[in-house]
Amino acid sequence: MHIFFLSLVFLSCGEGQKEKDAQNKQAPPKIVYKFGYKLNDFKVTHDTVSHGESFGEILDRHHIWLPQIFQISKKVKKTFNVRRLRAGKPYTILAKKDSTEKAQVFIYQHDPINYTVIDFKDSLIRAFKGKRPISKVLKNASGVITSSLSEALDKQGVNAIVANDLSEIYAWTIDFFRLQKNDRFKVIYEQKYIEDTIPAGIGSIKAAYFEHAKKPFYAFQYVSDSITGIQEYYDENANHLRRAFLKAPLKFSRISSRYNLKRKIAYYGRVKAHKGTDFAAPVGSPIMSTANGRVIESRRKGANGNYVKIRHNSTYTTQYLHMKKRKVKVGQYVKQGQIIGTVGMTGNTSGPHVCYRFWKNGVQVDPLKQKLPAAKAMKKEIKPYYLEFVESIKDSLDAITLKEIEHN
Repeated sequence: MHIFFLSLVFLSCGEGQKEKDAQNKQAPPKIVYKFGYKLNDFKVTHDTVSHGESFGEILDRHHIWLPQIFQISKKVKKTFNVRRLRAGKPYTILAKKDSTEKAQVFIYQHDPINYTVIDFKDSLIRAFKGKRPISKVLKNASGVITSSLSEALDKQGVNAIVANDLSEIYAWTIDFFRLQKNDRFKVIYEQKYIEDTIPAGIGSIKAAYFEHAKKPFYAFQYVSDSITGIQEYYDENANHLRRAFLKAPLKFSRISSRYNLKRKIAYYGRVKAHKGTDFAAPVGSPIMSTANGRVIESRRKGANGNYVKIRHNSTYTTQYLHMKKRKVKVGQYVKQGQIIGTVGMTGNTSGPHVCYRFWKNGVQVDPLKQKLPAAKAMKKEIKPYYLEFVESIKDSLDAITLKEIEHN
């Protein structure tokens, strides 16, 4: 009987000791690396810049005194201007884990991906820029247009950048101001993620299909020149989608008046030939050069108001009227898509717009009816590789099911 009792006591003591050992034996802390630092070695503070708050105030709160703050600011100014902190931007302080809790590193996040590190742990103060690791996942979207491309994508929760990128890819082949009901599209694009879970914007469009006025237009991203490494877009037959001229000098606008030699102009109250195409847009909207060329006029004159005129080659010249501001000078070389001014109401105009005029061999013509020259063609020896490359991508694109927009 006594032996049995002693055994029970022994067992109870043994089990109690095991429980204590289990409690005392905690799992080792998870090692965390971020921004190039082992965060476990620091007291970490995450915060955001308050309205009107300065770099000095932030560091002062974390036990860095004024002489050192001045020294840090001076040392890092080539990499980061500490006066340009913006309210609402997140930052991280890495401080000592002792009783002083003195800051050693300041990390400013410009956006979810890009950040600047200012390290002042020792006398060697340094600053450098970094990027958080990004992963890319291929996504697809499709739709039948009932109103606009942006609406069709928005209904599916797709980032508006995809609509913008599609409009740029097809800028030379499709008139996005004249999309028709029941036009349809399919697109394969990259979605970027931070740490595989946090959405971080859109990457590039890998392939697209657009059916406009029942005519199909394919687009595939491809690097045809290994020297430049520039990614361009070609159709299913290796034809370049880019043209020598953009369809319009504005990214988002509408045509308010077309080229018309018999148009009655309300401003004059009589029939007067309109040898331009008017694109209506809010005052201040950026105006782009539709092709590479040299500025031959940049001035203000009479009914034209502020305008810029560009000679592209011996055949083509363009002009952009009624600008609020001109941003280029005579003799300056401009590239396709470069901002040359902003939309205004200077000269004779009843509303904010840019009047886009187009000369071919010295004669003003309707740019929307011109068969514009294509960009440099793909080299013949590259074409077989390209066609093999896009074959499976085209199959994937064709297999995407079109999604109809649901209306409430």
